Amino acid sequence: MTKSKKRTWHQHQGLILETKNGFDVIDCSLCGFKHIVPIPTPEELEKTYKHEYYTREKPLYLERYREDLDWWNMVYDERYEILEKHLSPTRRRILDIGSGPGFFLLRGKERGWITKGIEPSNQAVLHSQELGLEIANDFFSKETAKKLGRFDAINMSLVLEHLPDPVHFLRIAYESLDEGGVLSSSVPNDFNPFQNVLRDTLEYEPWWVAPPHHINYFDFSSLRKLLERCGFEIVHQEASFPMDMFLLMGENYVGNDALGRECHEKRKRFEMNFIKAEFRELKQALYKNLSNLGLGREAIFFAKKKFY
Repeated sequence: MTKSKKRTWHQHQGLILETKNGFDVIDCSLCGFKHIVPIPTPEELEKTYKHEYYTREKPLYLERYREDLDWWNMVYDERYEILEKHLSPTRRRILDIGSGPGFFLLRGKERGWITKGIEPSNQAVLHSQELGLEIANDFFSKETAKKLGRFDAINMSLVLEHLPDPVHFLRIAYESLDEGGVLSSSVPNDFNPFQNVLRDTLEYEPWWVAPPHHINYFDFSSLRKLLERCGFEIVHQEASFPMDMFLLMGENYVGNDALGRECHEKRKRFEMNFIKAEFRELKQALYKNLSNLGLGREAIFFAKKKFY
């Protein structure tokens, strides 16, 4: 790993943290978060996400999603509960950006929400429509946002890491929310302390660096600053389970799909047992405290559009 060199690329400048697949990951002083250079073009991204992502990059995604659906619904219920806490009972219109196979919106519909999604993958849109959901088969942009309308809540789960310009994207999302609306956003928590121990002390290759699919590499601090910069007020933050902990305990699932699946099953049991024991609030407190330490595999924020 090279930490002493700087890279400048079309005004982007920062220390090079990693190099992979012909891309450098820089800690960009202009953007305030880590990202790759060069940044892929919109044309390259469209080819990947419209036609290839679920068939080539994630061939087992839908099958495994269905296997995990009880656990996912637990996750989704908790996220809807946080949204409902910060919105009046009459405000239940939600847009899911990057809605994938549609299960998040389906759960919202079951809870009484008026749901809409936008998703570039043809395969994922077809699956969502088979569930009876209203999904636009497109990328979220200034033009498509006008057609979609305005919402009380917007969800974007594991989206911002894929975008060439997350600042522009968040500002469009901001304008798509009514006053006091709430954004829910999750991103991989990359270059976190557990990962740094694995890389620097235990000589793991940085498996989380995955260009060109992952363009941006956020942590709790950089995502918080980005959301605030785009006009949002943070109302809640939490982490997801720190999967990297399995690696620290000697279970090297990197490149081992079967072991990775076993570790995921353990994580599911851990969380579902909290719910079974009616210790939901304890689980939430645990994940909130992990986020304060910068730990957890994902950084999850709920942020409100300010009243002016």
